Amino acid sequence: MIRYIRRAAWLCCALLIALLANAARLQIVESDALGKNPANRRPAIARYAEPRGDIMVDGRSVTGSKDTGQQLRFERTYHRGPLYAPVTGYSSQTYGTTLIEDAQDRALSGLDPLLSAFPLWHDFSRGRPPGGDVITTINPSMQRAAYDGLGGKRGAVAALEPSTGRVLALVSSPSYDPGVLSGTGPAVTSAWARLHGASTQPMVNRAIHQTYPPGSAFKMVTAAAALDAGVVTDVDAPTDTPDPYLLPGTRTLLPNAAPGCGNASLAYAIQWSCNTVMANIAAKVGLPGMLSTVGAFGFNDRDLRIPSLVTPSNFDTRMSVDQLALSSIGQFNTTATPLQMAMVSAAIAHNGELMRPYLVDRVIARGTRSISRTHPSLYQRAMKPSTARRLQQLMVQVVEDGTGSNAAIDGARVGGKTGTAQHGLDNSGTPYAWFISWAQADDAFQPAVAVAVVVEDAAANRGQISGGGNAAPIARAVMEAALRH
Repeated sequence: MIRYIRRAAWLCCALLIALLANAARLQIVESDALGKNPANRRPAIARYAEPRGDIMVDGRSVTGSKDTGQQLRFERTYHRGPLYAPVTGYSSQTYGTTLIEDAQDRALSGLDPLLSAFPLWHDFSRGRPPGGDVITTINPSMQRAAYDGLGGKRGAVAALEPSTGRVLALVSSPSYDPGVLSGTGPAVTSAWARLHGASTQPMVNRAIHQTYPPGSAFKMVTAAAALDAGVVTDVDAPTDTPDPYLLPGTRTLLPNAAPGCGNASLAYAIQWSCNTVMANIAAKVGLPGMLSTVGAFGFNDRDLRIPSLVTPSNFDTRMSVDQLALSSIGQFNTTATPLQMAMVSAAIAHNGELMRPYLVDRVIARGTRSISRTHPSLYQRAMKPSTARRLQQLMVQVVEDGTGSNAAIDGARVGGKTGTAQHGLDNSGTPYAWFISWAQADDAFQPAVAVAVVVEDAAANRGQISGGGNAAPIARAVMEAALRH
């Protein structure tokens, strides 16, 4: 009998060891895989068991949390959702997160260890501190001016503070209410399908994720390259450019929409947007010189974040001379986001120094304790200070006595550049209207804001579309809001 008891005891020990080994395998070896298994709802239940931190604009929350009483307890809410959707993005129990909701998810959801004054306590208790609040750099009056200015037309606005890189406005139109995606169930899936199926693409953030041919607005970059390279030393001197201009190595003639461009100066070409002069100048600068300048402005940068990743603006690195000439007037394969063109304007306004753009000022734990802060930093020296000062004056002439007169503001020095970008097969698409600008109050030490506006309104009359007519008034409203602030 004792022998059988001994065997039973050994069997029980073996079973216990096997059980412990299996528990260890599940807890240590396979824990990550089991935690990420879509069938495991425990992480989702824990994630939505507490209210999410808020996203703040000028001291006021533009987000909130609603107690649903369901298994996924707290659901995200949005105040003035369509106005701030290009800033906040969405936080959905079904479709995940985007934009600030995604880039700052660890802080907002309470997973950032810096949120707790005693982080080890939460490791032992398996709890987590309340979600932190994200303070944005957005100016609400400027955001509203841009949103109202677009009036539901397809387009975007980006505005920066030139001296710091703070993003003051970021608008994409038409927009959507991210709150309709917050929860789960048929209503959410139906809203998702409706938004993704809309021809106007309201969920595309046109300000940072959509690129457009910048058209003549890009001529400021070409002018910077020419002045820095010494190809142009006197902005008022004739450039020996015929009208029309024969693209190098081809039989294609490049015309102008404006009169008086034959042998015009750089100043005249910027003021009245002469294609021929800028194409000729770019051909003389050459591809290496142009690439150096466009790179300093931020083109072709695949790592730019604000903190959301910004779609790279493109300037081809391999081109023939005729293609370079077309690229230099914002056509061919040259494309840019509105944020990128705001960076161009900001660099000119800030005497050639381009500050790194950022949208999050700081993150605070509940109780106002700051856990992180963004400090202004230099992104690139886009051009020489002397070049920037010359370009400032040229942009002022565009507004005072050129194609950008609709952007003029009493009591302020305003610089601007219009653009009407062709696109589509054989340029058959409705042109995009661009305007980039900056504004400085007469009694101010430095410019208050740099703005880029693009309008892509397919319902407009093709012959009536222009940067000065469609985009400049929107930029003016945003600049006026900045100057009042």
